[in-house]
Amino acid sequence: METNEIVLTAEGRQKLEEELAYREGDLTKEIVERIKVARDFGDLSENSEYDDAREEQAKNAARINEIRAILANAKDAEDTGHTFTVSLGCVVELVDENGEVTEVTIVGSTETDSLRHRISNESPIGRAIINHAEGETVEVQLPSGKTRTYTITKISR
Repeated sequence: METNEIVLTAEGRQKLEEELAYREGDLTKEIVERIKVARDFGDLSENSEYDDAREEQAKNAARINEIRAILANAKDAEDTGHTFTVSLGCVVELVDENGEVTEVTIVGSTETDSLRHRISNESPIGRAIINHAEGETVEVQLPSGKTRTYTITKISR
């Protein structure tokens, strides 16, 4: 794992804890049952069901270890209780230079979800708007080299 600091919102930590419980409990039991059933098919050297179940078991174990490492080393996002400036966990409404309105939630790098507009505090936009207040205009240097300007119109939790 990288040595970058991992920051989790309370919601992100809860989701990881729930995923860990599922993977250690129900999913592990399901995989063990699949392995048991596949063994009953006979010769393991040519048993694709057995191989698939063992591969899934290894992937599950790797993800369990990854989640444990994240939870052990992650820093909790500070909830200051106020929304004067953008911080982790904030929902931010941005207006670009064309007047297009976008609403994003600032989360830690392990919680990003572009389909739900949850962006990392380490992303170009996230880095640019952190610690800025409502009404401020920020310039964002995109990976393509272009620069975009956004105005923060609303901050909420």
